[in-house]
Amino acid sequence: MTKLILFILLLPSIIFSQLNLKVTNKNSKLIKLFDGGFFTEGPAYGPDGNVYFSDLTFTSETNMQAGIIWKYDSQSGKTSVYRSPSGMANGIDFDKSGSMIVCEGADFGGRKITSTDLSTGIAKILTALYNGVPYNSPNDLVIDSQNRIYFTDPRYSGYENIEQSCLGVYRLDPDGKVTLLIADIPMPNGIAISPKEDKIYIGCNFEGNYEMDIKPATAIYIYDLDINGKVSNGKIFLNYPDEYGPDGMTIDKEGNIYVALRDESDPGIYIYDSDAELIDKIPLTEVPSNVTFGKGKDKNYLFITAGGSLYKINVLAEGIN
Repeated sequence: MTKLILFILLLPSIIFSQLNLKVTNKNSKLIKLFDGGFFTEGPAYGPDGNVYFSDLTFTSETNMQAGIIWKYDSQSGKTSVYRSPSGMANGIDFDKSGSMIVCEGADFGGRKITSTDLSTGIAKILTALYNGVPYNSPNDLVIDSQNRIYFTDPRYSGYENIEQSCLGVYRLDPDGKVTLLIADIPMPNGIAISPKEDKIYIGCNFEGNYEMDIKPATAIYIYDLDINGKVSNGKIFLNYPDEYGPDGMTIDKEGNIYVALRDESDPGIYIYDSDAELIDKIPLTEVPSNVTFGKGKDKNYLFITAGGSLYKINVLAEGIN
């Protein structure tokens, strides 16, 4: 019996040791670039070659700090404040014109999607209301080849009333039209689109509410995505234990999915192929929140936010754009 228990405890390590690793190798080195944040999120590689990422300074835990967008300068290796207050920025990405698109959340934040011209620093609001009322707390986003923005709108923190009828997933078109795509995921979070733009992945990380007898929901959903940006045939791609679930995610050119898994006992970036088979893992000492690929000279680097830090690691793969 003792030997059996020991085998079960060692099983995850055995599985990882037997993986035919497809993304990392012996030369892959995890480097910490910054560790001065509170809860870092939303890394995005800018057209200027710098990495921008958010810092969710939960007001109840930081003496009412108003959120930060940090900029990691790839030339100097230094990180500085790009913008604060940030509108409680969370997910960040760059559109086809090079503008910074930001999900601003709740907790005294903007609860909107904004676009910022990096050359001038001037921002404009792309959408702040749906059906005439504010969003819950825009969380994460992805932008397709037609410059359509897909974003998730859960609520994890904040004093504000929830006025939307659901915790939704939306599509924002270049002409400003907003469409509610998905209304039945308990807590939509991370989001990614496949290389052919025929699939969309949505992470759900919901701890449940035992007082209200609402069970946890921790999974990644997959939907067909058509050329008009409509979704169909939703199903579960990956299920996780109740104790932890996925946060942000990204996809490489081969269609492999990189998931920031909030497993406090074994934190890391878990990498799956398009058949949901685990093919690699990047272990971390801090619980990750999000991950993205670099571009240009950094196309073979992953940039990871975890805890209050920013990391990078060289890999064999590269991102879609």
